[in-house]
Amino acid sequence: MDIKNLTIEEKLRLLIGFNRWQTNDANGKVPSLFLSDGPNGLRMMNVDTGETFKATVMPNISHLANTWDEDLAFLDGETIANECIEYGADVLLAPGVNIKRTPLCGRNFEYFSEDPYLSGVMAKSYIDGVQSKGIGTSLKHFCANNREYDRRYVSSEVDERTMREIYLPAFEKALEAKPWTVMNSYNQLNGVWLAENKKLLKDVLRDEFGFDGLVVSDWSASHSAWRSIKNGTDLLMPYREKDYVELKDAYDKGLLADEDIERAINRLFELINRCKTSDKKVVSYTKEERHNSALKIAKEGIVLLKNEDNILPLNAKNILVGGYHDAIGGGGSAQAITEYQSKSVYELVAEKLPNSNVSTCNGLLATRKLHEVYDLKDAVKQAVKNDVVVLSVSSYNETESLDRENAYLMREQEETILAVAKYNPNVVVVVNAGSYIDMSRWIDKVKAVVWAGFAGEASKEAVASVLTGETCPSGKLTETFPLAIEDTPTGYDIGDMFTNRYTEGIYVGYRWYEKYDIPVAFPFGHGLSYANFEYSNLKIEKIGETDYNVYVDVKNLSNIDAKEVVELYVKDVFSSVSRPEKELKGFKKVSLKAGETKTVKMSLNYRSFAFYSTMLDKWHIENGEFEILVGASSQDIRVKGVIDIELDEKEQYTLW
Repeated sequence: MDIKNLTIEEKLRLLIGFNRWQTNDANGKVPSLFLSDGPNGLRMMNVDTGETFKATVMPNISHLANTWDEDLAFLDGETIANECIEYGADVLLAPGVNIKRTPLCGRNFEYFSEDPYLSGVMAKSYIDGVQSKGIGTSLKHFCANNREYDRRYVSSEVDERTMREIYLPAFEKALEAKPWTVMNSYNQLNGVWLAENKKLLKDVLRDEFGFDGLVVSDWSASHSAWRSIKNGTDLLMPYREKDYVELKDAYDKGLLADEDIERAINRLFELINRCKTSDKKVVSYTKEERHNSALKIAKEGIVLLKNEDNILPLNAKNILVGGYHDAIGGGGSAQAITEYQSKSVYELVAEKLPNSNVSTCNGLLATRKLHEVYDLKDAVKQAVKNDVVVLSVSSYNETESLDRENAYLMREQEETILAVAKYNPNVVVVVNAGSYIDMSRWIDKVKAVVWAGFAGEASKEAVASVLTGETCPSGKLTETFPLAIEDTPTGYDIGDMFTNRYTEGIYVGYRWYEKYDIPVAFPFGHGLSYANFEYSNLKIEKIGETDYNVYVDVKNLSNIDAKEVVELYVKDVFSSVSRPEKELKGFKKVSLKAGETKTVKMSLNYRSFAFYSTMLDKWHIENGEFEILVGASSQDIRVKGVIDIELDEKEQYTLW
């Protein structure tokens, strides 16, 4: 590929897509790339027929995050990459690391967390997994795209410190994996479209964060083609003839220089070389092995929210299993299509519990469609005859391009839960959803709640495995479940049709609830187990001026093998600026055999203690005490210690 052999028309057309999914080939002079969705399993389209190819539907990103397992994030990416190789996709348009600012965002199932550190760490491993197979990734959506409502036109108004501490760090951390592309978002940031935002695309992403790959627009996100190319976007997708006309007109007027065009083309050439010359593109997983990967991740992402009287794992004589359990993922560009056919949860539970009488009932809400006729009376009659009732329910409106109007289940589903619980006190509810569900109307009436999430094609197998005790649950929430939407920092606010002001600042997710002492349904990091764990012997080892190793012993007190997610938080005891009560700065998932004790090691560095100073234009640590908090959730701290940081007084601006 030699840029000197290209005409100006060919050069300009290389800056825009050839069709919806492929890049231009400059009349055969340049190889074309195929860019494909999606984060939860390959969603690749046949460009001639529009057909979506069948693929392994992996657990959605929100479910993957609930595993808190970097190795599983790598496996997830690696598994999807195998299908990219098989079908001929060059770049996977994933992962998304946008922060879950509001539980109502319709695309939350595609995102990792409300916490930037956790999002960045998991995304980094996912990217490593995909690119280990010679397939490119596209880290997205850069940035401050935190809801779907009016996403193409709204301006997110965010102050500098909030951007630095909440909305940029996940990208910064994930960039350590060197993704081959970054995708900008639809919205404006403080009045400037992200596709043409020089400060973000050049000053921050490239000059500060060191990104050396290609920046691609989200599909049709460019409002001004020439401004986008000039200010840092390298490829405008998909094909729109008006983009070429605008680029040519701007070039003729001198608004777009040859150096702007060639800079973008050279980045495209670098991406083509990476995609077309890799010797790593070897399919290493069979279809069965890909499904097993999906199942493994699905099991570890299931979160046991409530387990009163240890009703789980199931051991009753007569068990009724029913409900709707076919919601394996959210909608939109992340919706992959599987050909895998699973047995029902009822059938799988019956197989795993041969000594129990396991039955099902069509009246137990076998659909999630609005106003579907179902036989609730029959369901209640069957419920009375059984010792335990397992009822699966599902979210129904999580998709790209739309936010949820509320966080409730459908009325029919809530009525079923309440009716069954009225006649049988032993109800287990399995919730299939990609983001927070308001359970306030019924959670006190049931004994257990299993958060199945959007667990992909292996969802039913994973749920049955957890219900029966074959798998000990080890997932934990990566977003806070509030008592009500009104308790969140955003509520039902959608802005003023032009802007959406981030008035809560850095207080997003658990930072908000802890700062203002707002009770929640389930805290960030919460997840129960069939085992019990003891934390002890906290040791904090100083290895540098602001570098520490943190050690803690975790013991499995139970007679079953289990896994525990150990969470490390840091609290600045006294500060001259407003800071969260504590912030997640480390985590580790540890596997423990019955009765086993392991020492868990986590590390802290400068950024673990710093806040972003807008006066100094940098990350800054104030001398003083910091609490080191280790526990099982943000509100279940088991051990803690204190360190004292004393940097040179030349680096200090406030004396206490």
